[in-house]
Amino acid sequence: MEQSSAVTTVGEREPDREPEEPGWEVDPEDEQGAAIVAFVGRQLRARREAAGMRAAEFAAAMGYGEGLVYKVESGKRIPRAEYLEKADEVLGAGGSVAAMKEDVAEATYPKKVRDLARMEARAVDLQWYGAHDIHGLLQTEGYMRALFEMRQPAYTSGEVDRVTAARMARESIFEGEPVPALSFVLEEVALRRPLGGRMVLRGQLERLLEIGQLRNVSVQVMPIDREEHAGVDGSITMLKFGDGTAVGRSPGVAAGRPVDDPKQIRVLELRYGMIRAQALTPRESLAFIEQLLGER
Repeated sequence: MEQSSAVTTVGEREPDREPEEPGWEVDPEDEQGAAIVAFVGRQLRARREAAGMRAAEFAAAMGYGEGLVYKVESGKRIPRAEYLEKADEVLGAGGSVAAMKEDVAEATYPKKVRDLARMEARAVDLQWYGAHDIHGLLQTEGYMRALFEMRQPAYTSGEVDRVTAARMARESIFEGEPVPALSFVLEEVALRRPLGGRMVLRGQLERLLEIGQLRNVSVQVMPIDREEHAGVDGSITMLKFGDGTAVGRSPGVAAGRPVDDPKQIRVLELRYGMIRAQALTPRESLAFIEQLLGER
């Protein structure tokens, strides 16, 4: 019989076959993500063995397949949040295993998104204008899934799950201490386009109203009837940090590459300030979103 390459304890072996289990395969080209998952797997295995539980016993108590336990412990599978929460309960870890959800969430980020998520976590001020879309931090899970499911080339269902979980994890920025200042300007057309269906859009509009009530968040709408618009050069993202530095990005500056030069940041600040001035005020914007909800 062909032997599995997974590491097992004496007297244990990985099953030859396993059913489909929740979780994501590790990207072999993502060395940093793979290292995080391997560390979490080693910790889980050490805690299981310290509890005197064989893999089969642990799997039965968890309600998952034994094969998934081996894959997670050997760093081949990224465990979902619910897996870690159940493991914490089964092992009586008092929250220490569940706390590894933050490490795992970082591993789910695609490599090109990981640096952005880290910068968002450090930012004391985030300013964003979107020419065609709704910022990922504002999106509901249903809206995210709708966007990812319509991507071309098409994502697999597993890829949709993974990128959705990664984007959802970034929303922890709303719970940061101290809370950052967050400013968003959305185009009216993005709020009217029923991506994912009318019920998905309705849920998204309700989410915007909820977030817009937060004291550290400003949500503004740019109406389509404006005769002057400083955002014609495209979207703008700016992240400002506690040490006074900043990073910005816009298609109209440095060919869309991220910039940190003070002169280029100043250009983005001036442009963003004009966009905010031309848009509806935050109070007017929330009233406008409520009006759109009434039309659904």
